[in-house]
Amino acid sequence: MREAQNARMATLRTLLPGVALTAVIALLAIGLGITSWLQSHGISALTLAIVLGIAVGNSVYPQIADSSSHGVQFSKQTLLRLGIVLYGVRLTFRDVEHVGMVGVIIDTVVVCSTFAIAWFLGTRLLGLDRRTAMLIGAGSSICGAAAVMATEPVVRGRADQVATAVSTVVVFGTIAMFLYPALYHLMGSGLAGLGSPAAYGVFAGSTIHEVAQVVAAGRAIGEQAAATAVITKMVRVMLLAPFLLGLSMYLAREGQSTSEPRARISIPWFALGFVAVTALNSLVTLPPALTAMATSFDTFVLAMAMAALGLTTHISAIRTAGIRPLALAGILFVWLIAGGIAINAGVTALLG
Repeated sequence: MREAQNARMATLRTLLPGVALTAVIALLAIGLGITSWLQSHGISALTLAIVLGIAVGNSVYPQIADSSSHGVQFSKQTLLRLGIVLYGVRLTFRDVEHVGMVGVIIDTVVVCSTFAIAWFLGTRLLGLDRRTAMLIGAGSSICGAAAVMATEPVVRGRADQVATAVSTVVVFGTIAMFLYPALYHLMGSGLAGLGSPAAYGVFAGSTIHEVAQVVAAGRAIGEQAAATAVITKMVRVMLLAPFLLGLSMYLAREGQSTSEPRARISIPWFALGFVAVTALNSLVTLPPALTAMATSFDTFVLAMAMAALGLTTHISAIRTAGIRPLALAGILFVWLIAGGIAINAGVTALLG
Protein backbone atom coordinates (compact mmCIF):
# COMPACT_ATOMS: atom_id res chain seq x y z
CA MET A 1 0.00 0.00 0.00
CA ARG A 2 2.75 2.44 1.00
CA GLU A 3 4.78 1.63 -2.13
CA ALA A 4 1.76 2.29 -4.35
CA GLN A 5 1.11 5.57 -2.56
CA ASN A 6 4.75 6.60 -2.95
CA ALA A 7 4.59 5.75 -6.66
CA ARG A 8 1.48 7.93 -7.11
CA MET A 9 3.16 10.82 -5.30
CA ALA A 10 6.25 10.45 -7.49
CA THR A 11 4.05 10.56 -10.59
CA LEU A 12 2.28 13.67 -9.33
CA ARG A 13 5.60 15.40 -8.65
CA THR A 14 6.71 14.56 -12.19
CA LEU A 15 3.52 15.96 -13.74
CA LEU A 16 3.09 19.03 -11.53
CA PRO A 17 5.59 21.48 -13.13
CA GLY A 18 4.27 21.01 -16.67
CA VAL A 19 0.61 20.94 -15.64
CA ALA A 20 1.13 24.11 -13.58
CA LEU A 21 2.77 25.82 -16.54
CA THR A 22 -0.11 25.01 -18.89
CA ALA A 23 -2.61 26.04 -16.21
CA VAL A 24 -0.97 29.45 -15.80
CA ILE A 25 -0.98 30.03 -19.56
CA ALA A 26 -4.61 28.89 -19.75
CA LEU A 27 -5.70 31.23 -16.96
CA LEU A 28 -3.87 34.14 -18.61
CA ALA A 29 -5.52 33.34 -21.96
CA ILE A 30 -8.99 33.11 -20.38
CA GLY A 31 -8.41 36.40 -18.58
CA LEU A 32 -7.33 38.14 -21.78
CA GLY A 33 -10.06 36.45 -23.78
CA ILE A 34 -12.86 38.34 -22.00
CA THR A 35 -11.61 41.73 -23.22
CA SER A 36 -14.07 43.35 -25.59
CA TRP A 37 -11.53 44.08 -28.36
CA LEU A 38 -10.42 40.46 -28.63
CA GLN A 39 -13.99 39.19 -28.51
CA SER A 40 -15.07 41.61 -31.23
CA HIS A 41 -12.26 40.31 -33.45
CA GLY A 42 -13.19 36.66 -32.92
CA ILE A 43 -10.07 35.80 -30.90
CA SER A 44 -11.06 33.21 -28.30
CA ALA A 45 -9.30 32.10 -25.14
CA LEU A 46 -8.32 28.86 -26.83
CA THR A 47 -6.63 30.72 -29.68
CA LEU A 48 -4.82 32.94 -27.19
CA ALA A 49 -3.70 29.89 -25.22
CA ILE A 50 -1.95 28.32 -28.19
CA VAL A 51 -0.42 31.67 -29.25
CA LEU A 52 0.96 32.21 -25.75
CA GLY A 53 2.10 28.59 -25.70
CA ILE A 54 3.98 28.99 -28.98
CA ALA A 55 5.63 32.17 -27.68
CA VAL A 56 6.76 30.47 -24.47
CA GLY A 57 7.61 27.23 -26.26
CA ASN A 58 10.06 28.97 -28.57
CA SER A 59 11.67 31.16 -25.91
CA VAL A 60 11.62 30.12 -22.26
CA TYR A 61 10.29 26.57 -22.37
CA PRO A 62 13.40 24.83 -23.78
CA GLN A 63 15.29 25.79 -20.60
CA ILE A 64 12.68 24.11 -18.36
CA ALA A 65 11.56 21.32 -20.69
CA ASP A 66 13.40 18.60 -18.77
CA SER A 67 11.34 19.20 -15.65
CA SER A 68 8.08 20.13 -17.38
CA SER A 69 7.78 17.86 -20.41
CA HIS A 70 5.83 15.06 -18.69
CA GLY A 71 3.17 17.44 -17.40
CA VAL A 72 2.95 19.27 -20.72
CA GLN A 73 2.42 15.97 -22.55
CA PHE A 74 -0.23 15.04 -19.97
CA SER A 75 -2.07 18.30 -20.72
CA LYS A 76 -1.65 17.87 -24.47
CA GLN A 77 -2.94 14.30 -24.55
CA THR A 78 -4.95 13.30 -21.48
CA LEU A 79 -6.49 16.70 -20.72
CA LEU A 80 -7.35 17.26 -24.37
CA ARG A 81 -9.28 13.99 -24.43
CA LEU A 82 -10.98 14.90 -21.15
CA GLY A 83 -11.91 18.26 -22.63
CA ILE A 84 -13.41 16.65 -25.72
CA VAL A 85 -15.40 14.19 -23.58
CA LEU A 86 -16.74 17.04 -21.43
CA TYR A 87 -17.58 19.02 -24.56
CA GLY A 88 -20.58 16.71 -24.80
CA VAL A 89 -22.15 18.72 -21.95
CA ARG A 90 -22.66 21.53 -24.47
CA LEU A 91 -24.42 19.30 -26.99
CA THR A 92 -27.46 17.07 -27.43
CA PHE A 93 -28.43 14.56 -30.11
CA ARG A 94 -30.68 17.24 -31.56
CA ASP A 95 -27.51 19.17 -32.33
CA VAL A 96 -25.97 16.05 -33.88
CA GLU A 97 -28.99 15.79 -36.19
CA HIS A 98 -27.94 19.07 -37.77
CA VAL A 99 -24.81 17.33 -39.09
CA GLY A 100 -26.61 14.11 -40.02
CA MET A 101 -25.78 11.85 -42.94
CA VAL A 102 -24.52 14.84 -44.96
CA GLY A 103 -21.72 15.39 -42.44
CA VAL A 104 -20.82 11.70 -42.41
CA ILE A 105 -20.57 11.60 -46.21
CA ILE A 106 -18.52 14.80 -46.30
CA ASP A 107 -16.10 13.37 -43.72
CA THR A 108 -15.79 10.09 -45.61
CA VAL A 109 -15.09 11.77 -48.95
CA VAL A 110 -12.53 14.13 -47.37
CA VAL A 111 -10.69 11.27 -45.63
CA CYS A 112 -10.59 8.98 -48.67
CA SER A 113 -9.64 11.67 -51.19
CA THR A 114 -6.96 13.26 -49.01
CA PHE A 115 -5.28 9.95 -48.21
CA ALA A 116 -5.39 8.86 -51.86
CA ILE A 117 -3.81 12.15 -52.98
CA ALA A 118 -1.11 11.83 -50.33
CA TRP A 119 -0.24 8.27 -51.35
CA PHE A 120 -0.20 9.01 -55.10
CA LEU A 121 1.52 12.40 -55.16
CA GLY A 122 3.87 11.61 -52.29
CA THR A 123 5.33 8.57 -54.03
CA ARG A 124 4.90 9.48 -57.72
CA LEU A 125 5.48 13.25 -57.82
CA LEU A 126 7.67 13.96 -54.80
CA GLY A 127 9.56 10.66 -54.60
CA LEU A 128 8.86 10.06 -50.91
CA ASP A 129 8.97 6.55 -49.50
CA ARG A 130 5.51 5.05 -49.22
CA ARG A 131 5.45 4.86 -45.44
CA THR A 132 6.19 8.57 -45.01
CA ALA A 133 3.56 9.46 -47.62
CA MET A 134 0.95 7.28 -45.88
CA LEU A 135 1.74 8.71 -42.44
CA ILE A 136 1.46 12.29 -43.70
CA GLY A 137 -1.74 11.33 -45.51
CA ALA A 138 -3.25 9.78 -42.39
CA GLY A 139 -2.42 12.82 -40.27
CA SER A 140 -3.80 15.27 -42.81
CA SER A 141 -6.95 13.32 -43.65
CA ILE A 142 -8.17 12.20 -40.23
CA CYS A 143 -6.97 13.66 -36.93
CA GLY A 144 -3.45 14.95 -37.04
CA ALA A 145 -0.68 13.59 -34.85
CA ALA A 146 -3.03 11.08 -33.20
CA ALA A 147 -3.76 9.50 -36.59
CA VAL A 148 -0.04 9.43 -37.42
CA MET A 149 0.71 7.60 -34.17
CA ALA A 150 -2.19 5.20 -34.70
CA THR A 151 -1.15 4.46 -38.30
CA GLU A 152 2.52 3.89 -37.45
CA PRO A 153 2.15 0.26 -36.24
CA VAL A 154 0.00 -0.61 -39.28
CA VAL A 155 2.52 0.67 -41.85
CA ARG A 156 5.48 -0.12 -39.53
CA GLY A 157 7.00 3.31 -39.92
CA ARG A 158 10.34 4.28 -38.44
CA ALA A 159 10.72 6.87 -35.68
CA ASP A 160 12.13 9.47 -38.09
CA GLN A 161 9.21 8.95 -40.51
CA VAL A 162 6.71 9.40 -37.68
CA ALA A 163 8.48 12.55 -36.44
CA THR A 164 8.49 14.01 -39.96
CA ALA A 165 4.78 13.33 -40.45
CA VAL A 166 3.87 14.80 -37.06
CA SER A 167 5.95 17.92 -37.76
CA THR A 168 4.18 18.63 -41.04
CA VAL A 169 0.76 18.10 -39.48
CA VAL A 170 1.56 20.47 -36.63
CA VAL A 171 2.81 23.17 -39.00
CA PHE A 172 -0.16 23.22 -41.36
CA GLY A 173 -2.75 22.39 -38.72
CA THR A 174 -1.63 25.42 -36.73
CA ILE A 175 -1.85 27.62 -39.84
CA ALA A 176 -5.36 26.29 -40.50
CA MET A 177 -6.46 27.16 -36.99
CA PHE A 178 -5.81 30.85 -37.67
CA LEU A 179 -6.55 30.93 -41.41
CA TYR A 180 -10.05 29.45 -41.31
CA PRO A 181 -11.61 32.10 -39.02
CA ALA A 182 -9.89 34.79 -41.11
CA LEU A 183 -11.37 33.32 -44.29
CA TYR A 184 -14.80 33.27 -42.69
CA HIS A 185 -14.60 36.89 -41.57
CA LEU A 186 -13.09 38.11 -44.86
CA MET A 187 -15.34 36.20 -47.25
CA GLY A 188 -18.45 35.69 -45.14
CA SER A 189 -21.37 34.21 -47.02
CA GLY A 190 -19.32 34.35 -50.21
CA LEU A 191 -17.28 31.34 -49.02
CA ALA A 192 -18.91 29.00 -51.55
CA GLY A 193 -22.12 28.89 -49.55
CA LEU A 194 -20.29 28.05 -46.31
CA GLY A 195 -20.80 31.42 -44.70
CA SER A 196 -23.25 30.41 -41.94
CA PRO A 197 -21.74 29.38 -38.58
CA ALA A 198 -23.16 25.84 -38.91
CA ALA A 199 -21.85 25.36 -42.46
CA TYR A 200 -18.48 26.80 -41.44
CA GLY A 201 -18.42 24.34 -38.54
CA VAL A 202 -18.93 21.36 -40.85
CA PHE A 203 -16.22 22.71 -43.17
CA ALA A 204 -13.75 23.24 -40.31
CA GLY A 205 -14.51 19.91 -38.65
CA SER A 206 -14.17 17.98 -41.89
CA THR A 207 -10.87 19.53 -43.01
CA ILE A 208 -8.74 20.85 -40.11
CA HIS A 209 -6.08 18.43 -38.86
CA GLU A 210 -6.16 18.20 -35.03
CA VAL A 211 -9.17 18.03 -32.71
CA ALA A 212 -7.67 20.85 -30.65
CA GLN A 213 -7.26 23.03 -33.73
CA VAL A 214 -10.87 22.37 -34.76
CA VAL A 215 -12.09 23.46 -31.32
CA ALA A 216 -10.06 26.68 -31.47
CA ALA A 217 -11.11 27.50 -35.06
CA GLY A 218 -14.76 26.86 -34.23
CA ARG A 219 -14.76 28.84 -31.00
CA ALA A 220 -13.22 31.79 -32.87
CA ILE A 221 -16.53 32.11 -34.74
CA GLY A 222 -18.98 31.22 -32.00
CA GLU A 223 -20.66 28.47 -30.02
CA GLN A 224 -22.80 27.19 -32.88
CA ALA A 225 -19.81 26.93 -35.19
CA ALA A 226 -17.74 25.27 -32.46
CA ALA A 227 -20.45 22.71 -31.62
CA THR A 228 -20.97 21.76 -35.27
CA ALA A 229 -17.22 21.64 -35.90
CA VAL A 230 -16.60 19.34 -32.93
CA ILE A 231 -19.43 16.99 -33.90
CA THR A 232 -18.18 16.80 -37.49
CA LYS A 233 -14.61 16.30 -36.31
CA MET A 234 -15.60 13.54 -33.89
CA VAL A 235 -17.37 11.70 -36.72
CA ARG A 236 -14.13 12.04 -38.69
CA VAL A 237 -12.10 10.76 -35.73
CA MET A 238 -14.41 7.75 -35.49
CA LEU A 239 -13.49 6.93 -39.09
CA LEU A 240 -9.97 6.22 -37.83
CA ALA A 241 -10.89 2.67 -36.77
CA PRO A 242 -12.35 1.52 -40.13
CA PHE A 243 -9.54 3.37 -41.94
CA LEU A 244 -6.86 1.50 -40.00
CA LEU A 245 -8.68 -1.80 -40.43
CA GLY A 246 -8.98 -1.29 -44.18
CA LEU A 247 -5.35 -0.18 -44.55
CA SER A 248 -4.14 -3.12 -42.46
CA MET A 249 -6.11 -5.58 -44.60
CA TYR A 250 -4.81 -4.03 -47.81
CA LEU A 251 -1.18 -4.14 -46.70
CA ALA A 252 -1.59 -7.69 -45.44
CA ARG A 253 -3.05 -8.78 -48.76
CA GLU A 254 -0.22 -7.05 -50.56
CA GLY A 255 2.28 -8.99 -48.47
CA GLN A 256 3.67 -6.04 -46.51
CA SER A 257 2.96 -7.44 -43.07
CA THR A 258 2.82 -11.21 -43.58
CA SER A 259 6.21 -11.80 -41.94
CA GLU A 260 5.26 -10.05 -38.69
CA PRO A 261 2.32 -10.34 -36.30
CA ARG A 262 -0.50 -7.98 -37.09
CA ALA A 263 -0.33 -4.74 -35.11
CA ARG A 264 -3.09 -3.90 -32.68
CA ILE A 265 -5.37 -1.18 -34.03
CA SER A 266 -5.77 1.87 -31.82
CA ILE A 267 -9.36 2.96 -31.29
CA PRO A 268 -10.05 6.56 -30.18
CA TRP A 269 -12.00 5.69 -27.04
CA PHE A 270 -12.34 9.35 -26.02
CA ALA A 271 -14.70 9.73 -29.01
CA LEU A 272 -16.99 7.18 -27.38
CA GLY A 273 -16.82 9.15 -24.13
CA PHE A 274 -17.87 12.26 -26.03
CA VAL A 275 -20.89 10.38 -27.42
CA ALA A 276 -21.76 9.04 -23.95
CA VAL A 277 -21.74 12.51 -22.34
CA THR A 278 -23.78 13.91 -25.23
CA ALA A 279 -26.29 11.08 -24.71
CA LEU A 280 -26.50 11.85 -21.00
CA ASN A 281 -27.08 15.53 -21.72
CA SER A 282 -29.79 14.56 -24.22
CA LEU A 283 -31.65 12.20 -21.88
CA VAL A 284 -31.26 14.03 -18.56
CA THR A 285 -31.95 17.69 -17.86
CA LEU A 286 -28.90 18.80 -15.90
CA PRO A 287 -29.18 21.69 -13.42
CA PRO A 288 -28.13 24.98 -15.08
CA ALA A 289 -25.55 25.62 -12.36
CA LEU A 290 -23.95 22.22 -12.94
CA THR A 291 -23.93 22.76 -16.71
CA ALA A 292 -22.32 26.19 -16.30
CA MET A 293 -19.68 24.77 -13.95
CA ALA A 294 -18.90 21.88 -16.30
CA THR A 295 -18.68 24.23 -19.29
CA SER A 296 -16.28 26.58 -17.50
CA PHE A 297 -14.13 23.69 -16.35
CA ASP A 298 -14.13 22.27 -19.88
CA THR A 299 -12.98 25.61 -21.30
CA PHE A 300 -10.14 25.70 -18.78
CA VAL A 301 -9.08 22.12 -19.54
CA LEU A 302 -9.16 22.76 -23.30
CA ALA A 303 -7.16 25.96 -22.83
CA MET A 304 -4.53 23.94 -20.95
CA ALA A 305 -4.42 21.48 -23.84
CA MET A 306 -4.03 24.37 -26.32
CA ALA A 307 -1.22 25.82 -24.23
CA ALA A 308 0.53 22.44 -24.23
CA LEU A 309 0.08 22.13 -27.99
CA GLY A 310 1.66 25.56 -28.39
CA LEU A 311 4.54 24.72 -26.04
CA THR A 312 5.44 21.71 -28.15
CA THR A 313 5.08 23.52 -31.50
CA HIS A 314 8.63 24.49 -32.39
CA ILE A 315 9.50 26.73 -35.30
CA SER A 316 12.45 24.44 -35.93
CA ALA A 317 9.95 21.72 -36.94
CA ILE A 318 9.70 23.40 -40.34
CA ARG A 319 13.43 22.91 -40.92
CA THR A 320 13.46 19.41 -39.43
CA ALA A 321 10.67 18.11 -41.66
CA GLY A 322 12.53 18.81 -44.90
CA ILE A 323 11.31 20.19 -48.22
CA ARG A 324 9.53 17.21 -49.82
CA PRO A 325 7.42 16.16 -46.80
CA LEU A 326 6.47 19.79 -46.25
CA ALA A 327 5.61 20.11 -49.94
CA LEU A 328 3.28 17.10 -49.70
CA ALA A 329 1.67 18.43 -46.52
CA GLY A 330 1.29 21.82 -48.22
CA ILE A 331 -0.43 20.27 -51.24
CA LEU A 332 -2.79 18.40 -48.92
CA PHE A 333 -3.43 21.62 -46.98
CA VAL A 334 -4.47 23.40 -50.18
CA TRP A 335 -6.65 20.42 -51.09
CA LEU A 336 -8.32 20.40 -47.69
CA ILE A 337 -9.28 24.05 -48.17
CA ALA A 338 -10.17 24.16 -51.87
CA GLY A 339 -11.30 20.56 -52.21
CA GLY A 340 -12.98 20.73 -48.82
CA ILE A 341 -15.05 23.72 -49.90
CA ALA A 342 -16.04 21.90 -53.10
CA ILE A 343 -16.91 18.67 -51.26
CA ASN A 344 -18.90 20.49 -48.57
CA ALA A 345 -20.80 22.58 -51.09
CA GLY A 346 -21.39 19.67 -53.49
CA VAL A 347 -22.59 17.13 -50.95
CA THR A 348 -24.76 19.71 -49.23
CA ALA A 349 -26.32 20.73 -52.55
CA LEU A 350 -27.04 17.10 -53.47
CA LEU A 351 -28.24 15.81 -50.10
CA GLY A 352 -28.79 18.81 -47.87
